[in-house]
Amino acid sequence: MITGSVVSSLQGEPRATNDIDIVIVLEQASVHRFSESFVGTFYISEASVQEAIDRKSMFNVIDGSTGNKVDFWMLTKEPFDLSRFARRQKVNVLGLTDFYVTSPEDTILSKLRWAKLAGGSEKQVTDAVRVFEMQFDQLDMAYIHHWTTQLNLQEQWQQLVSQAEPY
Repeated sequence: MITGSVVSSLQGEPRATNDIDIVIVLEQASVHRFSESFVGTFYISEASVQEAIDRKSMFNVIDGSTGNKVDFWMLTKEPFDLSRFARRQKVNVLGLTDFYVTSPEDTILSKLRWAKLAGGSEKQVTDAVRVFEMQFDQLDMAYIHHWTTQLNLQEQWQQLVSQAEPY
C-alpha cells in the first residue's frame, strides 16, 4: 500500500518528493527473493530488510542513478496500522496501472501523526489540510474523530481545521 507524500499529492495538492513510502507484509523466508527483484542500479541491504521485519520498522531501496528512494514500512499489529491497511483503496494512476493507496482519512491521520512526531512539521500539516480540503465531501468524519482521539491528535486536528479553507 502506497502512503505518504505521493498519496497526499494524489488526494490533495501535488508537491515534489524524492521518496515513495510503501507499507508491506514480508516474511523472512522471502527476503532474498525480494532483494533480488531490485537488480541493476538499485541498492538494497538484505540485513536491513531482515532487521526491519524483526523490529516491524522500515528499510529503504535507493536508485543509484537518481538518488531516489523507496521506504518500505513493515505492517505492524498496531490497531491504526491494521485499520488503514484494511481500508486501502485501489486507484488507477495516469491510466497506467492500479495501486493500493491509503484512504484519504488515513492519509490525513498519518500526516497529522507525522507532524506530531516531527514536532509540528508544517509540511505534514499542509499536506493533511490539502487532502482534507480536496476530499471533504467524501470523508468519513466519524472515523477521523475516532482516530484523532485514539492517537491523541486533537491538537493537530484543531490546527488542520483552523488552516483549512471554508468547507
